[in-house]
Amino acid sequence: MTDLITLLTFPSVSDGFTALRSTVHDNHTTLSRLPLSKVARLDADSDSGSASRSRAGVHQPSSTVVAGGPLRVFVSGDVQRRRTDGSLPLLLRCLRIILTRDATEALPLTYERIYALCRDAVVIHNQGDSLADMLRIELERSVTRLERGLADDISEGVGFSVPFAQSLTWFEKRVGLLEDVMTFLDRGYLRQKKEGDGIQQQANALLVSRIFYDPRLHERVGEVVNEWLTLEWKNGAEHHARPHICTLIRHFRIHGQYNAHFESPEHYTDEAKKRSRPSDDPLTFLDFCAGKTAEETSRARAVLPDTSWEAVKGTTERSLLIDHLDWLADGVIGPLIEKSDTEKLRTLVAVFERVGGVRTLVNAFKSFVTAKVADIVRDVAGDEEMVERLLSFKSNASLAHSFTAPSSSFSKDLEYALHDAFSDGFKERRNKPAEMVARHIDKLMRKGQGSASDESFNEQLDAALALYRFTADKDIFRAFYHRALAKRLLLGRSASDDAEKAMLKKLKEEYDPEFGMGDHMFRDLALSRDTMEEYHKRLGAGHAAEQRLTAMVLQQSFWPFSSHTAQHAVIPVSMQKELDAFAAFYSEKHQGHKIEWNHPLGTVSLRARFAAGQKELSVSLYQAVILLLFNDMSEIPFSDLKLHTGIEDEVLRCTLQSLACGKKKVLKKRPAGKEVNDEDVFVFNDAFEDSRAKVHINTIQVKETPEESLRTQTAVEGDRKHYLDAAIVRIMKARKQLTYEQIKFETIESVRRHFVPDVVNIKQRIDGLVEQEYLRRDEEDRNLFFYVA
Repeated sequence: MTDLITLLTFPSVSDGFTALRSTVHDNHTTLSRLPLSKVARLDADSDSGSASRSRAGVHQPSSTVVAGGPLRVFVSGDVQRRRTDGSLPLLLRCLRIILTRDATEALPLTYERIYALCRDAVVIHNQGDSLADMLRIELERSVTRLERGLADDISEGVGFSVPFAQSLTWFEKRVGLLEDVMTFLDRGYLRQKKEGDGIQQQANALLVSRIFYDPRLHERVGEVVNEWLTLEWKNGAEHHARPHICTLIRHFRIHGQYNAHFESPEHYTDEAKKRSRPSDDPLTFLDFCAGKTAEETSRARAVLPDTSWEAVKGTTERSLLIDHLDWLADGVIGPLIEKSDTEKLRTLVAVFERVGGVRTLVNAFKSFVTAKVADIVRDVAGDEEMVERLLSFKSNASLAHSFTAPSSSFSKDLEYALHDAFSDGFKERRNKPAEMVARHIDKLMRKGQGSASDESFNEQLDAALALYRFTADKDIFRAFYHRALAKRLLLGRSASDDAEKAMLKKLKEEYDPEFGMGDHMFRDLALSRDTMEEYHKRLGAGHAAEQRLTAMVLQQSFWPFSSHTAQHAVIPVSMQKELDAFAAFYSEKHQGHKIEWNHPLGTVSLRARFAAGQKELSVSLYQAVILLLFNDMSEIPFSDLKLHTGIEDEVLRCTLQSLACGKKKVLKKRPAGKEVNDEDVFVFNDAFEDSRAKVHINTIQVKETPEESLRTQTAVEGDRKHYLDAAIVRIMKARKQLTYEQIKFETIESVRRHFVPDVVNIKQRIDGLVEQEYLRRDEEDRNLFFYVA
């Protein structure tokens, strides 16, 4: 489309506007020059201001306008200057001066005039391409001069930050000025093109490619940062060049080159490694690393943007620790757990998680826990304190993974490592940890919760059961718990029947279904109470109350006691008469049933007279047999006691210890001492005193003797053979034929809920079943077995 200026350059007489009706007067001589910003007046009547000025100062000759004739148009103003394209050289000159640092030549035009010429060149003369090319060339020249100047700069080390920052500051201001005075080129032309790169984008691209990517300048900037860091590290204080570094960082961020320089590990790694030689003490080195990390983080907060703080912290930690993770984990994890140093443990776990040392710390944690648990388990002298020590250590060890998010993989890895470590440690002494856990729970159930809350007491029980999960000898735990429960129920030593039933329910539902045997035990006790009530009614009121017998009739299959192995004593005639009477009653009531007495489990209530008054003594049957002898004799030698009671030597000695050497001495021993010897003589202690009317004398059966423990374990080993036989036959009956390795694997899987068998035992049971003709070995392949139907 033809523009107005072109149209107005036609000859003075033109028919271009013949279709228009106008009142313009024909005047060629008296037009006044108007400012360049004005446009041609086409209609005097349409501009009241212009019309009034014309009428006031210029004679307007009359003219006649003939309809349909030629139309004359008069253009006022500097038409020749608008037609020329000579503004480009002038704009080029201005560009060179603006983009020349320390230029001696002044700008020939004001900023307003440059703005107007740029507008005309782009909008009126369609010279945007030419002007854009001029701008690109001048930008390239300016950046080239900056590059050469910086390359030739003689500043050394950190001093180079000053000219570098000053050059970038000058160039950024010049580019900003060009954006202002060449707005029409920047926004009206360059950004409308397909590429869309304005003045700022072009300048930045040149600066990045020529300055930031220049190998020499890149190296020198790296030296600046390294030297500044080195000086601050060396002096331990802020260096005077820090403000220049901050300025430098601002320029790098402006041009998108910040991450490539200031988050690069080489600025921290080399020097950090020089200063991270591990000392002999890993804990000291951990403190050193924490201090250095805090120092670097503080420096980053003062100099770098907040987006870089964590990156610098992580880079520093990795640089300090990456080569020493194994040494540090092995040397630190143990002492911190032993001392329950929660603060340093929290730091250690967090640091290893940040530097990618999860697996290293987990392995060190597992190795330490395994070794510690094994040491506790192997300590035969400390068996009585084994569970307390394990619980205390487990509580400390759990601190290591309590500082991680429960959902994080690190926390799960540490938890699995803790479980595996305890399981491996328990294997150092087979069967014993399971036995001691059962005994520990027995102590808790005897003691009861006392003044503790229900929640606190349940936590103690749960902590002990947590150790039960680690043992592979589930059958050992069950056997000892079963035996301890029976003693608590029979001897009335349990603190609460409700607590016992709740514990059995938890064991049955969460751990082992075979703990259902407890239900049968409580049922037997209830039936025994009903039986004794019926027996006492039959005796009638004439029977002496002080001779009253209370017997518990138990089904042998549900209780872990055998009368065949019980040590019997010589019972006084009056007591034996009561036993015989009840046996006759029971045989009459239940024909075909046979009663066998288990004397070691019996208890007796005796009325004793001392100088301080009468007391009721609660003692075991063995203790009662000994004390009743002193009704006829004031002092008795050990040899005579052994003869009259018929109690086994070792049990007799322990029973006499409880009567004469404990806290409650109802007997005296000559000579005094804690051990019972063959030459000792025992005398009734008439001077015995106690504030309570009913006195309980601790009995030997409260504690499990080594012989009883051995018998229980032997019985369990025998049961294991039956478990293995049953499992192998069941597997072979279903599979018909298997190799030895397959039988071994499936057998272990089948019985592992109860115990983990030795491979040797499995082989022995397979050979035994072959001899019993439950299995048949293949004649050609001796490793292949068949089920014999």
